[in-house]
Amino acid sequence: MAHLNFLGMGVALVTPFTQNKEIDYPALRRVIDHVVDNGADFLVALGTTGETPTLSSDEKLALKDFIKENADNRVPLVIGVGGNNTADVVDQLKKDDFSGYSAILSVVPPYNKPSQEGIYCHFKAIAENSPLPVILYNVPGRTGVNMSADTTLRLAREVPGIIGIKEASGNLQQIQRLLREKPEKFTVLSGDDGMTYPLMTLGAQGVISVLGNAYPKDFSEMVHLCLEGNYIEAVDYHFKYREIMRLLFADGNPAGVKCVMHDMGLIENELRLPLVPVCERTAEEILHWVKELK
Repeated sequence: MAHLNFLGMGVALVTPFTQNKEIDYPALRRVIDHVVDNGADFLVALGTTGETPTLSSDEKLALKDFIKENADNRVPLVIGVGGNNTADVVDQLKKDDFSGYSAILSVVPPYNKPSQEGIYCHFKAIAENSPLPVILYNVPGRTGVNMSADTTLRLAREVPGIIGIKEASGNLQQIQRLLREKPEKFTVLSGDDGMTYPLMTLGAQGVISVLGNAYPKDFSEMVHLCLEGNYIEAVDYHFKYREIMRLLFADGNPAGVKCVMHDMGLIENELRLPLVPVCERTAEEILHWVKELK
């Protein structure tokens, strides 16, 4: 399987909803054009930011096709395929049509808290059955278990088809070890907007971003300045967006970024239960910073 580099700013796409909670396809088209036309290097469909747990199987298939059609080969596409039943994930990888997509993003199994050996075997099975290269996703704050540096490095070295990781552990020592010891062609991407700048100064090669849904131009500029080694100029963007990055997650994701995007006129401020919009106080703080950024 050929190695593919996913460098720069990937955007984890939101799923816009109408006021009656149906998928808002015209709004999604606006979002895709907004991020692609303003510097996104690749898009991630059906990730956590897309509220995937609240989507039906038919909706996921429709979104997969819609995003492919509207991206129109302008940027590479990554699709989220994961779960805590390895056999079901493998079955999906064997049956679904992934044409138009370049890689899958697969999360550490949530809830049932596998051991490190279980995580290794889970991803090995996925990679062996995936028609596309695999990007690992480590986000212990959501899954309840951290994939250790030992396990990630073992997968990177031993399992063909695993090409990188979206790292959202927040564990700087762990991520530094990955960056120091990883194989040359294994890509480490930040899974946390607020840590993107510091991680890129240490050797990370980009981010899969939530903020990029709203502010793709500036965030892409920061990421590309870092890729060029221009950290002095890039840090200005980091500090410019530092507070809004914190607020976006104050009441959970994607409630924060949807608040911003609604103010921009891109989407309705609608989420599906159990997620709800940000509270009034958080909305006031977010919109204050949106005005400051203008």
